[in-house]
Amino acid sequence: MSELLGFGVLQLKRLITAKKISAKEVFNYFLERIKKYDRQINGYVTVCNNNDGKLPIAVKDNFCTNGIRTTASSKVLDNFVPNYNAEVVDRLLTNGFSIIGKTNMDAWAHGSSTETSDYGATKNPWNLSHIPGGSSGGSAAVVSSYLAPAAIGSETAGSIRQPAGWCGVIGFKPTYGRVSRFGLIAMASSFDCPGPITLNTEDSAYLLSILAGKDNKDATTIDKPAEDYLSKLSDREPLTIGIPEEYFNEVQKETIDGFEKTKQVFKKLGYKFKKIKLISPEYAISVYTIIQRAEVASNLARFDGIRFGNNKSYFGFEAKKRIMLGNFVLSAGYYSAFYQQAQKLRDKIKADFVKVFHDVDLILAPVVPTTALKLGEFEKYPFFGELIDKFNEPAAIAGLPAVSFPTGLDKNNLPTSLQLIGNYLQELKLLQTLYAFEQETKFFNVIKSGFKKWK
Repeated sequence: MSELLGFGVLQLKRLITAKKISAKEVFNYFLERIKKYDRQINGYVTVCNNNDGKLPIAVKDNFCTNGIRTTASSKVLDNFVPNYNAEVVDRLLTNGFSIIGKTNMDAWAHGSSTETSDYGATKNPWNLSHIPGGSSGGSAAVVSSYLAPAAIGSETAGSIRQPAGWCGVIGFKPTYGRVSRFGLIAMASSFDCPGPITLNTEDSAYLLSILAGKDNKDATTIDKPAEDYLSKLSDREPLTIGIPEEYFNEVQKETIDGFEKTKQVFKKLGYKFKKIKLISPEYAISVYTIIQRAEVASNLARFDGIRFGNNKSYFGFEAKKRIMLGNFVLSAGYYSAFYQQAQKLRDKIKADFVKVFHDVDLILAPVVPTTALKLGEFEKYPFFGELIDKFNEPAAIAGLPAVSFPTGLDKNNLPTSLQLIGNYLQELKLLQTLYAFEQETKFFNVIKSGFKKWK
């Protein structure tokens, strides 16, 4: 069944509907690929062999799955098997999907390389000596190497967009509250967003239409029904795209080349461009670091050996660092000096985006300063994730939707990427714009060429 290589979720679904292949055959096809290739990539923590005749999809290992081990890639939860599903998982299961595996991640989602996982680092399918990004690195890597036709990740400040960018696939972060967080092991509750990682825009639209919508089990979800994003993909209108100069400092040359090439495509499609001014993403690093650490300290306080099997001595070094800093910024003597000031600046960043979206419809910016780094690079930087994700953090801080996509390859044959950022609840505009770009360019064949090594 090598002819299936590279087929997305909807393409596979159409083949099954036309009875050209069965869902069980599709599921077994991916199981065989996982068996053959995942030893090299280490994209999965747990593989599920229960083929129930549904479409396979991979899910990041911080979403609770009834009867399936859920570890958040931490030995603290090594033997934790939930007795309920995350809302995201329930929605997938009721719409014809079956979980083929739980993907590797930075432990507790603490990191941007997947190297803090207690189950070993995931490798970038484009070059196994490089990192896939994180924390949803496993999800991005299994899609990029076609060990799953799509995957679900979670993002706090780039954890979907950044690994998708480094692995040469599409990573979609919805508006905060558009998709339920119920059953997602929390990292930073005021940031966390589930979202899809896919091979094409159609699949992103289809999966988002399944995942989005009000959930009474999550009070932060937005009380607005999901749109039929898929049927409206072609109904686009000419839009104005903002270019923030502050996001292009210290960016790799090949990313700039990809930006210029992408800009010309959008101009050909009738989009207009306008230079805009935004608060420098450098400020977002401090805001995110302080608030995220505070929320981490609070969320990880619940994990103990009585309820979850292994006690807190099993926390890794990164988790311990974040707990200590979080408790520090929340302490009596420093709460107003750090945490409250960070929240005030967070409000300013939100207001800054609101103001800019009066003049433009979308924003086009880099995802990361550089293409995928080598394994072990993160150890050189005390705040590696915050520095790598500095272009992603502002939209996450503001709760805005955004999508990353491939734009080419660098001199080392590693994917370059850009992101589109939209206003609140403007997922459809993002998808329509990305779809138009995909129809025109096929993402410069980056996604397709990513499979060549894994035939």
